[in-house]
Amino acid sequence: MASLPVNKIIPSTLQHSRNRTIRCQKQHQHQKMVQPAGAVSPAAKTAPASSSSSVDSARLEPRVEERDGFWVLKEKFRAGINPAEKVKIEKDPMKLFIENGISELASLSMEQVDQSKDSKDDVDVRLKWLGLFHRRKHHYGRFMMRLKLPNGVTTSGQTRYLASVIKKYGKDGCADVTTRQNWQIRGVVLPDVPEIIKGLESVGLTSLQSGMDNVRNPVGNPLAGIDPHEIVDTRPFTNLISQFVTDNSRGNLDITNLPRKWNPCVIGSHDLYEHPHINDLAYMPATKNGKLGFNLLVGGFFSIKRCEEAIPLDAWVSAEDVVPVCKAMLEAFRDLGFRGNRQKCRMMWLIDELGMEGFRAEVEKRMPNQVLERASAEELVQKQWERREYLGVHPQKQEGLSFVGLHIPVGRPQADDMEDLARIADEYGSGELRLTVEQNIIIPNVENSKVEALLNEPLLKERFSPEPPILMKGLVACTGSQFCGQAIIETKARALKVTEEVQRLVSVTRPVRMHWTGCPNSCGQVQVADIGFMGCMTRDENGKPCEGADVFVGGRIGSDSHLGEVYKKAVPCKDLVPIVAELLINQFGAVPREREEAE
Repeated sequence: MASLPVNKIIPSTLQHSRNRTIRCQKQHQHQKMVQPAGAVSPAAKTAPASSSSSVDSARLEPRVEERDGFWVLKEKFRAGINPAEKVKIEKDPMKLFIENGISELASLSMEQVDQSKDSKDDVDVRLKWLGLFHRRKHHYGRFMMRLKLPNGVTTSGQTRYLASVIKKYGKDGCADVTTRQNWQIRGVVLPDVPEIIKGLESVGLTSLQSGMDNVRNPVGNPLAGIDPHEIVDTRPFTNLISQFVTDNSRGNLDITNLPRKWNPCVIGSHDLYEHPHINDLAYMPATKNGKLGFNLLVGGFFSIKRCEEAIPLDAWVSAEDVVPVCKAMLEAFRDLGFRGNRQKCRMMWLIDELGMEGFRAEVEKRMPNQVLERASAEELVQKQWERREYLGVHPQKQEGLSFVGLHIPVGRPQADDMEDLARIADEYGSGELRLTVEQNIIIPNVENSKVEALLNEPLLKERFSPEPPILMKGLVACTGSQFCGQAIIETKARALKVTEEVQRLVSVTRPVRMHWTGCPNSCGQVQVADIGFMGCMTRDENGKPCEGADVFVGGRIGSDSHLGEVYKKAVPCKDLVPIVAELLINQFGAVPREREEAE
């Protein structure tokens, strides 16, 4: 199916945001920011039943107002603010970008930074608006930098540049393919940041608005435009969403003061590679009156206290309204979202409080014509579709071309690997690489005559196999305690080690998705895995503290998505192998190796 006509989607929205940025750059007066408080009730998994009429009109007063280009919280809603909101009140984080405060900050030593609370808050909190995360606990003075990469599409030139950045940091430098289909690079030091930002711009990348209370990377079909069975090419939409979110890398101040992070995705295939049910907004392809557009799912998220699947908004938008509805929903969330307890600030909590009809009404009144059509019954995703494997060699819709999916063990390439990947993309493909939410990489547009030579490349033979062992195929792991200060356990090396040991004990005939996350924040998305491991501290058989994991079972992806449940709590990590082997035998059809060999 050809791409939808999207060239006329809301350029006025981008221009409006750009004008705000220009006005803001002329301002030098510091503005105080205040924020609302309030509590919300827990929600059931299904859509809340209350309507806007049952919500006190005072609750629908926007908590924020625009002052000199920045959106700030009104004084009367200041009570009960959480620590992150206090930091935003003291100084808007985007000033480090808009007013080039990053250059001044980069000139300071870490000792000087730590002598000033304001500077310390800059590097530990505010720099996250620029995609920079200080690894204070385990990697003091070093930063992780997260990129925007809509739809996971990147180029060999971009990959080479990122490799050049991390290469200079030696053993401290590496990269990650994330579960939101983008790059993270590690080892960055503050004095290098201004030059790195210029380098990113030169290759068409940005890290802006990729952390904290911002819109995350828009996820799309990793096979967009090359898939013989795709419903719609998601790339135009994810690109437009990303351009709107960052105002073409200038900074969109209209949506940089959200109550919490916000995840969007656009679905382009029956396979649901994008995992729509765990996003704050998912666009689901559907026709209406002969026109192709999208039904909307809203509110999916994971957190320490609560995990929820996205639920229908009962709304359909045309291709032209993909960005306007995103804008309207973000404005409703910005204006009305809870800003007290950080565990209750995701958008689903607002939906709980207003009720689905009440929330829908708030989105509708922020649409350009204040109209939001009801959902279409003509959904295009086939419910019984069997999810396809993208690792390995597969024919594209373009005659004579194939894409080759490469397994990147737990998503962790080094600088030399990235340089090699860039070379391979140029030599065998079109210079393009596709990142996936399972932390793998696809090389598209490979001429069929070149496939055999590509498969014989040493990198594919030794590191990034297109045909990995079956249990490795679905292995996902977050950063873990090697770098992340919130992680309770080490994940990446342990995930590989446990899987290798389990493979020696049992034989499986189909992939089993195993996800690891170092803490309850669940960056490794254990709730959607067949088997998930969430890091915790526990005690061994001698009563001594040790690293452990809560084991989850039963997560499903696709049209019959379902969040997994805890199978066994607080298992010492050293005891996981036999438990996993037993699970595979009892629930996933595995056979013990000794029995298989005997037969």
